[in-house]
Amino acid sequence: MSRRIVLLRAVNVGGAKLPMAELRELATRLGATDVATYIASGNLICTPPDDPAAFDRALEQAVEERFGFFREVISRSVDELRASLAAFPFEVHEPKFCYLNPLTGPPVEGGVEALAERDFGNDRWHVDGAEMYLRYGDGMAATKLTPAVIKRCLGVHGTARNLNTVRTLIDLAESS
Repeated sequence: MSRRIVLLRAVNVGGAKLPMAELRELATRLGATDVATYIASGNLICTPPDDPAAFDRALEQAVEERFGFFREVISRSVDELRASLAAFPFEVHEPKFCYLNPLTGPPVEGGVEALAERDFGNDRWHVDGAEMYLRYGDGMAATKLTPAVIKRCLGVHGTARNLNTVRTLIDLAESS
């Protein structure tokens, strides 16, 4: 089994506090090896014990049991994340305004069309399978292209990471 980058949606925002030391402990208890975290926003790098999807579901359950809130876990191999980064479809004028938003799965039928009907000003997005790419014209603070809108239209959750963070996660996964 190879290393994976495991992303937890919406931790350490609002009331969903998840200390990274405890996330590493949970992953280790579930059988993961080479466990590391990067910044306190739910970025885990590890080698799962077996089927990555089974590990992701087990980690979701472990977080809910331990902390009392459910958060989706979305993981990608280093190669998958590198390919998504290479496929970023927009000009990168400011890396901190450009995001990969891995989704929990492909959008529901009609979801992409529903999102396309909305006006997001100078924010841009593109969906390719279970990958979503975002470029915010003026940053995320004032956007109408929010996680709630994305979920409502696409029918699936995602968890966005800016391109700088994605590059760092790939580098960390490859260096260990």
